[in-house]
Amino acid sequence: MNKEKLSLRLYQLLILILVPVLLLVLIIRSFSQREYRQRLSERFGWLSSNVKTGGILVHAASVGEVIAAKPFIDQLLITYPDLPITVTTFTPTGSAQVKKFYIDKVQHCYLPLDISFCVHLFFRLLKPKAVVLMETELWPTLIQRCHKSNIELLLINGRLSAKSLKSYKKLSWLITPALNKFSAILCQSADNVDHFIEMGADADLVKNFGNLKYDISVTDELQNKISDLQHYVSEHRRLLVVGSTHQGEEIPALNAYKQLKADNPELLLVLVPRHPERFSAVTQLCVEQGFNHITRSSKQAITDDNDIWVIDTLGELLPIYALAEICIVAGSFSDVGGHNPLEPALFAKPVIVGENMANFKEITQKLKTANGIVQLDHNSELAAKLHCLLADQNLAKSVGKNALDVVLANQGATSKSIETLQRLLK
Repeated sequence: MNKEKLSLRLYQLLILILVPVLLLVLIIRSFSQREYRQRLSERFGWLSSNVKTGGILVHAASVGEVIAAKPFIDQLLITYPDLPITVTTFTPTGSAQVKKFYIDKVQHCYLPLDISFCVHLFFRLLKPKAVVLMETELWPTLIQRCHKSNIELLLINGRLSAKSLKSYKKLSWLITPALNKFSAILCQSADNVDHFIEMGADADLVKNFGNLKYDISVTDELQNKISDLQHYVSEHRRLLVVGSTHQGEEIPALNAYKQLKADNPELLLVLVPRHPERFSAVTQLCVEQGFNHITRSSKQAITDDNDIWVIDTLGELLPIYALAEICIVAGSFSDVGGHNPLEPALFAKPVIVGENMANFKEITQKLKTANGIVQLDHNSELAAKLHCLLADQNLAKSVGKNALDVVLANQGATSKSIETLQRLLK
């Protein structure tokens, strides 16, 4: 047995040993989000008997990846109207996002655990012509199955940060052979190209195609959602939206809101937690801090007495950004590394982010160069930066317009990715 096969076997053995732990994790998570204990058969590769075979599989792990992949999936449905398109996720929130976007336009299930017999069963039932993975979804057993079965394998929006590269190098015996089984690796920026090549990927496989996240647009469906949400908010309220918050990130926003509220009584703070299991905790935090809040799930209109609107529903961050006067993109006030600032930029909104935008380093730099974003040097600056934008409407509009210009100037990754897939499937 050669070194590569031995490495893969050791990895598969380790994953198999960890199955009880993985199941325990799913059960524990299901205490706060019961969806984690549902459809467990899919985690082991079992699909319904009516699944359509011979199509294209796109894997987008969670909500962020599903949103980023949407333009690509939309174009797939147009380019291959006669092929079944299957979209897989790992998380229930990602699953809910797929269902919200596509209803019955695509097939959907969870991607199985990266265990040999699970992956084998999954591919035997689905029989895809091509598999498309997003960003850093590198699953050695799945990749090996595609290679052995002559299934075209494409990585789109490829991302490998300097931090991940350092970690992956410790597993180079496993990761490097997997990378070179891809038909093509399409990266979102030049530094990611360098990182994949440094990781051992063949330079001929790796291309810089730009970031799919720029390929967003205001669809009719999104415009309808925006119009629906507008009915809940009076025109005189000025919305300060804090999107995709994680544990501890609401506190800086609440503290800043306290400082601004007296001089801006029409200000409405909108908190959008990233994960559903935190909805109740965020609501309770608002109560503890003495704010009069209202939840989106209550479906009640905002009154002048309401200080905070907690969006405790899924799939409404983008239309909420459209209603905002200023948008704060969270994940950047903690060690998470930030979330997508292009989503509010689509609506020409001024965007503020915290210190840590490691996940969107290239995008943040482009926005900063164009004066299309405000990044804090320290999170304590939030209230001061908000005050400047609230007081200077021309400045706020300028930052927002510059951000939208960056979005429009960098679109095109979707069409280039589709063209690559078309060449592979000829």
